[in-house]
Amino acid sequence: MTTQREAETALVTGGARGLGRQYALQLAERGINVAVADIDLNAHEEYEREKREVDGENVIDELRNSGVDAVGIQTDITDPDQVQVMADTAANELGSIDIVVANAGGGVGSTSDTFASELKLDQLHATIERNLYGTIYTCIAVAPYMKEQNFGRIITVSSGAGREARENGSYAHYGAAKAGIIMYTKYLAQDVGEHNITANVIAPGYIGTGRMMEDFERRGVESIESNTALGQIGTPEDCAEVVDFLASDAADYVTGAVIPVDGGSIRGW
Repeated sequence: MTTQREAETALVTGGARGLGRQYALQLAERGINVAVADIDLNAHEEYEREKREVDGENVIDELRNSGVDAVGIQTDITDPDQVQVMADTAANELGSIDIVVANAGGGVGSTSDTFASELKLDQLHATIERNLYGTIYTCIAVAPYMKEQNFGRIITVSSGAGREARENGSYAHYGAAKAGIIMYTKYLAQDVGEHNITANVIAPGYIGTGRMMEDFERRGVESIESNTALGQIGTPEDCAEVVDFLASDAADYVTGAVIPVDGGSIRGW
């Protein structure tokens, strides 16, 4: 595929902390201006490790200090009206939306009360809305901007849970939502390809964000590492490098793909 332009702007949802923050910082390293959307732009303060990592009041400060234009947009991605305002604001403030990383999501409940046959409907609805619906709302909102300029890079975020079921059948609502993101993105790639827009999925595995490391330490880091072919927990930078690739000209002919970033923890499909 021959690109018509180089990417200059990006929108990252769920970008205030964790993986989303790292995606935003990685893109900024290439001089890309970034709009960060999150329900709480200071969400990093919730976890001590992440609080220590942020150099400034929040990721918006970090991005601006790196020399790019940045805007923060408080958004609840489960509300399609707010998502449309998010896309319009990002396009107006930055001039375009060349890249979107639909990262916002997250599960509700614990592994002890989310078995496939016993799901609580409020937890099911909330998790589907945060992940699958929020991703779809985001893609619908940015697609017209990308079609108009005949260029775009859409990157959605699934999970190892969307590719392989847990042995005990728990956290089923989250896995189902993340699996839905994979198939939706494949359909999206077929839909928007004629407009020089690619759509791809990354599927992180055991990634040591500040939040997840607390969980890994409770469960035992060595036991988590032993579940991977590489014998180690991944870093947010590992995922961000893949996002950077999919957003770059090097991935011009890559669309509809699912790229695991899991150190070989899933050995099947």
